[in-house]
Amino acid sequence: MSSTDIDAVTAAFTDRFGAQPAGVWAAPGRVNLIGEHTDYNDGFVMPFALAQAVTVAAGPRDDGRWSVTSLNQDQTKEFGPDDLTPGMDGWAAYVAGVVWALRGAGYPVTGADLVLTSDVPVGAGLSSSAALECAALAALADLSDLDVDPLERAKLARTCENEFVGAPTGLMDQAASTLCTLGHALFFDCRSFKTEQVHLALDEAGLELLVLDTQTPHALVDSEYAARRRSCEEAARLLGVAALRDVTDLDAALALLPEVEMQRRVRHVVTENARVLAAADVLRADRTTDLAPLLDASHASMRDDFEITVPTVDLAVATAKSAGALGARMTGGGFGGCIIALVAAGTADEVAEAIAAAFADAGYGRPTHFLGLPSAGASRLR
Repeated sequence: MSSTDIDAVTAAFTDRFGAQPAGVWAAPGRVNLIGEHTDYNDGFVMPFALAQAVTVAAGPRDDGRWSVTSLNQDQTKEFGPDDLTPGMDGWAAYVAGVVWALRGAGYPVTGADLVLTSDVPVGAGLSSSAALECAALAALADLSDLDVDPLERAKLARTCENEFVGAPTGLMDQAASTLCTLGHALFFDCRSFKTEQVHLALDEAGLELLVLDTQTPHALVDSEYAARRRSCEEAARLLGVAALRDVTDLDAALALLPEVEMQRRVRHVVTENARVLAAADVLRADRTTDLAPLLDASHASMRDDFEITVPTVDLAVATAKSAGALGARMTGGGFGGCIIALVAAGTADEVAEAIAAAFADAGYGRPTHFLGLPSAGASRLR
């Protein structure tokens, strides 16, 4: 979040309502360093929060209704308790769903006016929706004087996404947006909810993490994501385990599964969990450079076994490697979105330009990029 965003939402709130907001809150998007499609399999993930965030100015109202204004969309939506119906469409559903989830959990939520802006890229696999949910939840919890701990906030935001919006995501995105700390990646056990802040020592290692948006939008609600989840759940049922996290002998498990496609899905989840554990060990030992082969192996697994990459993403990863990146992979749920590349300090722009040139040669649109800076989770700013 930037001071410009804070000033923008404060000014817009004051212009619209004739008074200063009660406060300003923000919640970040996230990059998943490693651990893709492991979260809903009770596995391990390692995201970190971005500097890019949703920033919200808010104040209470006394009629038991809520309004939300998006400066990005130049729209205002208003709703009351009777309008809180799962399946609501549009960007405002992520705010209405937070109100719905809080009320469903027994929390008395005061009516409120919210004005928001976001610099988290939409449709890029950087959890713009989770950032919106967690920023709105932070504002509403404080305005309503609710005692909701950070992990519970993440769970409520996931309830919004799963049950109100209808996206079958795991807990990683919301956990990253609420729990991450500055300069660290979040090692998160999606079964026990145990967390560990692991130092992501990029500067000390002379490294940068390039985040490049291929400008290939994806939708996590679509059939492909849901199909992967169903395949994993069916495989766990056939193997007699609670979740694929419990598979300890991969070869034996694969021999029990009837379909090659299901075998590939299982192999990705089991090996990806192992890569997350290895990445945690690497970072604990301050061997940040050794993340590189783990990133490469993760991408190959997503491409060949989980089959969730697309040509733009594969070209971006291959070009990053040929342009000098130590390691690279797609990040996010798949079928488009962003890649990350571990590069030597000062070379991120050079690598990004090589990818842009390769995209131009292939007839793709120009990608965008920025540096991934491990940042803090949701907080009150004013």
